[in-house]
Amino acid sequence: MIGQFIRDHEALYLFLRNPMAIIAAVLTVLIVAGAALAPWLVTTDPYNLASFSLIDGLLPPTWQDGGTARFVLGTDDQGRDMVSAILYGARLSLFIGFTAMALAAIIGVSVGLAAGYFGGRFDAVVMRIADIQLALPAILTALLVDGVSRGLLPREQHDDLRVFVIVLAIALSLWVNFARTARASTFVERNKDYVSAAVIMGQHPLRVMFVQILPNIVGPLLVIMTVDLAAAILLEATLSFLGIGLPTDSPSLGTLIRIGMQFMLSGEWWILWTPTIFLVALVISINVLGDFLRDVFNPRLR
Repeated sequence: MIGQFIRDHEALYLFLRNPMAIIAAVLTVLIVAGAALAPWLVTTDPYNLASFSLIDGLLPPTWQDGGTARFVLGTDDQGRDMVSAILYGARLSLFIGFTAMALAAIIGVSVGLAAGYFGGRFDAVVMRIADIQLALPAILTALLVDGVSRGLLPREQHDDLRVFVIVLAIALSLWVNFARTARASTFVERNKDYVSAAVIMGQHPLRVMFVQILPNIVGPLLVIMTVDLAAAILLEATLSFLGIGLPTDSPSLGTLIRIGMQFMLSGEWWILWTPTIFLVALVISINVLGDFLRDVFNPRLR
């Protein structure tokens, strides 16, 4: 019965026959669960300066001489437990990545649906804007948005809104992928009978786009969501690494890597390499899942 159920559900069948997808899914679930449950899994809060001591600074991992069982992956120069810092950092990076990806999806899908459905000058204007943005690397767009926000907002207000500014900067860097995918899929769907029937029945264009067309183009959009989630996490890490993202008292994975770079040649390798390996594992796992979803929704690529 179980075997028949699996064979009747193609996506599940393909998933169970793909070892890389299984490993990526397990690793992603473990990382996301560890980040979500960080307050209950670790004993110290890396955002609370009173929770760690400078006396415990620069302790190596447990398996290295001088290490202690209290700090499995060692501590940084401030005595901050690396396990706690990484889990809390992943928690913040994932929050920013998910939020930025969701905002980019809302903007891109809405604009892409409208461009594909109405066509004409609106479509031409949207695509020219998209082409211009595609000519710029995403990191430059994010830097531009962050720079404009710094110029418009007072410093204290900008610091208070730092997370929101980063989310907005990343979202405005990634909306184009959603817009182009939604537009291309809408071009295909808008000439089908069910759309023509909805128009003849007098349904509002917004209802046609979001109720009739959107559910039928969600497959390709799921692939873009997965890929752009990894891109959003990397963008946040890059901005924090460059020192214009999150501050050192609210470390994300990118901030931890920037701090670790200061100790790269001093022998305290774990401060740099543990968050780096964690970030690489997270991004690769999400990308592998994205490749699997692409194969599921496009049989010609199998």
